[in-house]
Amino acid sequence: MEYLIALIALTALEIVLGIDNIVFIAILTDKLPAEQQSKGRRLGLALAMIMRLLLLFSLSWILGLSEGLFELTSLGLPASFLPEGEHGTEVNVISGKDLILFAGGLFLIWKSVTEIHEKIEQTGGHGADAEAAKQGVSMSKVLMQIAVMDLVFSLDSVITAVGTVQADGENFWLGIGVMASAIVLAVGVMMLYANPISRFVSQHATFKILAMAFLILIGVMLVAESIGTPIAKGYIYFAMAFALIVQFLNMRMQTNARAKSASS
Repeated sequence: MEYLIALIALTALEIVLGIDNIVFIAILTDKLPAEQQSKGRRLGLALAMIMRLLLLFSLSWILGLSEGLFELTSLGLPASFLPEGEHGTEVNVISGKDLILFAGGLFLIWKSVTEIHEKIEQTGGHGADAEAAKQGVSMSKVLMQIAVMDLVFSLDSVITAVGTVQADGENFWLGIGVMASAIVLAVGVMMLYANPISRFVSQHATFKILAMAFLILIGVMLVAESIGTPIAKGYIYFAMAFALIVQFLNMRMQTNARAKSASS
């Protein structure tokens, strides 16, 4: 019963942690030709699942990533620049996890800002021009970018899962099995909803901009965590939920205004 509850909780947690992954995949696969987009989303989520499972079964390596590789003071940074106390010690020690989160966060910020710039400038054009531009985008290039961010998102997801379920001693493989099952179930649920979410984001330009702004916030959060000043993900989700509610109300108001205009 204990592990069943853990399975349900972990599956829900993996789905929540996978929201940003779905949004990122939706934005990237939207650059593909229409007939390849659904396949791209499935492959992107399959990559995410494989990455999570590989990281999960490399648990000793994952836990080793949290160990310090070097210290900032050894690189010449004055100790006076660091915060005092335990927090200063944490900031000073750089681990493999910190480097991955820092690089992934910067990549996510850069990619999202680039996408917003392209959307504003409309570099892809409209109609036939937009489709012609999409024909020049290769599936392998899109999947490569998805794989880079899958590594970062998967690392965050697996470390959180390991912290949620105790997997040690005689229950080690049972705990690993629960986490692996939760990952497979969560990705299965995400695959069911990936296409509707992607279509909605693609069809509503304002929501696409909002989604990319959300990814910028996630990137900032990853960078902040890597330098020892973590931002609770709940704050970011609350801010984005509030923005989504406001945008839905705005859409409803515009729809009602158009309906009244058409009837008059």
